This record gives sequence, C-alpha cells and structure tokens, in this order.
Amino acid sequence: MKILTTPRMERCIGCHSCSLACARLVHKRLSWDTAGIRIRSSGGLSTGFEARTCLACDPAPCARVCPTGAYSQRKGGGVVVRKKLCIRCGDCARACPVDAIYIDAAGEPFVCIHCGRCVSYCPHDCLEYRDSDGKWADAAKESAEAGEVAS
Repeated sequence: MKILTTPRMERCIGCHSCSLACARLVHKRLSWDTAGIRIRSSGGLSTGFEARTCLACDPAPCARVCPTGAYSQRKGGGVVVRKKLCIRCGDCARACPVDAIYIDAAGEPFVCIHCGRCVSYCPHDCLEYRDSDGKWADAAKESAEAGEVAS
C-alpha cells in the first residue's frame, strides 16, 4: 500500500503543478478549487511553501460529523468519500483539524485520496509516493469504488 508524503518541501517553488494534476487527472476538472492537494505559502516568499493533504486521522473528525455518511472512516485511518451522498453542508471541512478538506464555490468537498498521481508533475521532486507501514487501505481504489473521483 502506498501513501503520499511531502518530504522535500524546502524545494517547492509554489508552481501548483501538483494541484492542477490532481484536479485534472483525479477529478476531471481544471481548477485549483477542485484539487485534493493544496500548496500554500509558509508565511512569505522567503519562508517557502507547505503542502496541505489529508493526514488520515483515525478516528476521522470529518467522518464523525458528516450527517449523511458521505464521509466514512477508512480502515487504518483517513476517509472514503461518497459524493453522491454529500449534501454540501461543509461540516467535514469545518471539522478537519489540518484544513485539508476544500470546498469549491458550489459547495463540493475535495480531499487527497493518496493516489500519487500528482508526484510526477512536481518539477522539483518535493512529493513522494511510498510504501506505507501497512495500516492504510488501498486509498485510490477504495475511493474510486465509492464514487469519490467521479465528477
């Protein structure tokens, strides 16, 4: 099983190629508002950038507050999102302790599914898709089966 990590963010130039790759390849849209990975300044141009991704909380606060069950706890941490059940209330984003769930203008939530598609689009090798310690489920497959990546 694999997870997305950000071990070399000191190399990041803030180009957002990873975010655009996620939006286009995973969510079939071309907008920073529809990406599961977000790049933000760490406080200014001279201080670098940070990547915001789902940290796979266990138990996941976003799943706990979801009134419809659109977010459910994934075995080993993180969540599976069933967008067909989502009523776009935004409770999931408000409950996320690391601000890793993004709500677009229409109220649709987007979260990293740890599929690794963004890694090859980073021009400075900041991201890494590596084997996990075994506690994660096959996130990309599980999320796709749940309808998360369907637009």
